Amino acid sequence: MVQPDIPNKIAAITASFWIAKIIATTLGETAGDFIAHTLGLGYVVGFFGTVALLVGVLLTQIRSNAFHPALFWAAIVATTTTGTEISDMMDRTFGLGYVLGSTILVAGLAITLTLWYWRKRTLSVEPIVGKDSELFFWIAVVFSNSLGTAFGDALIDPIGLNFVQGALVCSALIAVILALHYFTKINAVLLFWAAFIFTRPFGATFGDFLVKEHTHGGLELGTLETSLVAFALLGGVVFIGSRRDRKMRLELSDAKAS
Repeated sequence: MVQPDIPNKIAAITASFWIAKIIATTLGETAGDFIAHTLGLGYVVGFFGTVALLVGVLLTQIRSNAFHPALFWAAIVATTTTGTEISDMMDRTFGLGYVLGSTILVAGLAITLTLWYWRKRTLSVEPIVGKDSELFFWIAVVFSNSLGTAFGDALIDPIGLNFVQGALVCSALIAVILALHYFTKINAVLLFWAAFIFTRPFGATFGDFLVKEHTHGGLELGTLETSLVAFALLGGVVFIGSRRDRKMRLELSDAKAS
């Protein structure tokens, strides 16, 4: 449990965190498609645009000396949107394919986590209090979200599942990770990053189901409209979760003082 007097820069890992994470991944997928397809900017222009946004948000997040829920989740959405553009550009623009692209992303994530552990001797995200740890965290998040996007796309294109089936596969993997968390002694940090990766394709495939054309098995609801709805839902979940977390921190602080 994070002590209330430690300025943790990461949202508390609760049920609301994972709900918000899934909504954020859906928003990242639909927003990425809005930029690349609806606006017709393509993957390369979309990549540089989302990276510029990501850098700006992350610089603000890392420079901040306190946890700000809106800023943290804006950074998560920026990483999911950038992850969409990275995965799509690697596969469809550069023609690397899902296997080679995923291998590169896995290597990037492994190197990031290895360097993080070598420097800090921990990969725990509760708490993230140093700016160097936070930088490693966000780099790992970008690789994780990009890898999750590639995995979700691989379920649809090479394997041939539809969007609903892809989401069901991802939900089954998440259920396995949840069972391992509660019924085994597997390292909690390892399970956290596994869950972080696989919640990405779950949200992404569900987002694709909402916005893709009927001929591709989607509902064709529109990238802009779906993104706005996802944004509103994310805001609601973050608001409710933040109020609950703040109340818990105050209770812990009062208990410690008494």
